Amino acid sequence: MQQSSTVTRYLIFFQYLGTKYSGVMKAPAHQLLQGVQNHLENAVRRLKPVNEVSLSISSRTDTGVHALCNSAHLDIQRRGDKPPFTEQVLTDALNFFLKPEPIRITRVYCVQNDFHARYRAISRTYVYRLATGVRRHAELPITEKDLCWTLWDTELNIDAMREAGAVFQGTHDFSTFRALSSDAPFKNPVKTMELVQVQPGLSFSQRHFHRDIQFWELTFKSRSFLYKQVRRMVGTLVAVGRGKLSVDHVQDLLDTRDSTAYPQNMAAPPYGLFLINVEYNDSGKDSIFFKISNLDLLQVQILSFHPLLFLYRSEAVHRGLND
Repeated sequence: MQQSSTVTRYLIFFQYLGTKYSGVMKAPAHQLLQGVQNHLENAVRRLKPVNEVSLSISSRTDTGVHALCNSAHLDIQRRGDKPPFTEQVLTDALNFFLKPEPIRITRVYCVQNDFHARYRAISRTYVYRLATGVRRHAELPITEKDLCWTLWDTELNIDAMREAGAVFQGTHDFSTFRALSSDAPFKNPVKTMELVQVQPGLSFSQRHFHRDIQFWELTFKSRSFLYKQVRRMVGTLVAVGRGKLSVDHVQDLLDTRDSTAYPQNMAAPPYGLFLINVEYNDSGKDSIFFKISNLDLLQVQILSFHPLLFLYRSEAVHRGLND
């Protein structure tokens, strides 16, 4: 009997448009909407590993939320004396088997067998995209569909939003800003917001034809977040920008530490939210470090797998499988 090769653990970074998925986590087989993890694991199974396929996702995202950089680890054991997949071959193979899903593997690293994608992450960064001055749906470029929160307001009070964002920055009990979930009572509501930023953004389209439309990016960085915390913070900042909440009211909400105190229907919708970075320590020769510091680069990357443009992608990126 031929012996199986040793098990190799990989850390993968991947992107996806979350519109058509139940979230990033695996969904039951009978469920109509599948999770991104379902498709990733199906792609790995096409490689015919000996071991059972199971991904450990670093960062959960909900239905409709996108990721330009999420991560996971997985183990692969090949049959017989076959060597482990190289990082590039695994990247190309998984992307080949993921077609035509709007999911892309961006990088793969071989890591030590005790590496854990979730627990070794030192920070996660989210960006929420707003488009203001959108009076009619037809004014929004088609490449922005389900990729931003459109507001009819032509102007927001950005200075007030930044002042309110400063209230969130630092270490606080964010109980008011978490939605109720089955595991909520067991999660520590104290989080440290390393960065809360409001800045002008750009359209994913190279051009848009309505001058009144302005894009904004709200950035949040922390080691971890509570369930729907970012969407609740975004909804709060937008309410401040519209003059519906004061900065003092934001402080009061934070101090209340009660999830039920959060105003109903104020949370931002999911489709403007992007996980843009999962960061790991950079220490030593075999360390893993992947950091994105500029969303401008990613605004180009997302077009490479936008559903409208996917059909025009070159098959050249998959040549590695056939060479």
